[in-house]
Amino acid sequence: MAEEANSMTRPEIPDKLFFKIGEVAQLTGTKPHVLRYWESEFKMLRPAKGESGQRIYRRKDVELIFSIKQLLYEENFTIAGAKKQLQKKRSQRAETARTAAPPRPPEEETPQPGLFRSQSNSDIEQVRKELTQLLDFLK
Repeated sequence: MAEEANSMTRPEIPDKLFFKIGEVAQLTGTKPHVLRYWESEFKMLRPAKGESGQRIYRRKDVELIFSIKQLLYEENFTIAGAKKQLQKKRSQRAETARTAAPPRPPEEETPQPGLFRSQSNSDIEQVRKELTQLLDFLK
């Protein structure tokens, strides 16, 4: 049975920026009340809330939910054990990022005059696209 659990594959996460709780529940195969409970237990799972109070999950939230589900249901960790595993993974990623990225020169750390002057046009377009999608989602 453990082999069956490990052979389960995650479904493809749609190419969207934001998801409602029902979409996340269906995508992850987890009930909405379980997702809300996990928010209370896993402090790193904090979806934003719209004006109506509806949860707005980002892609990284969905990925985290898949990780939590795997730890709890497939690897049989307790909630406390899953928290420790996630913290350990987060610490490892942070350490890797610290050692892999060279320190930035001081002149790059101070903001330059003019908004987005150091940003490329494609970066600005991506931000504009994400903001437009967020506005559409909130309407």
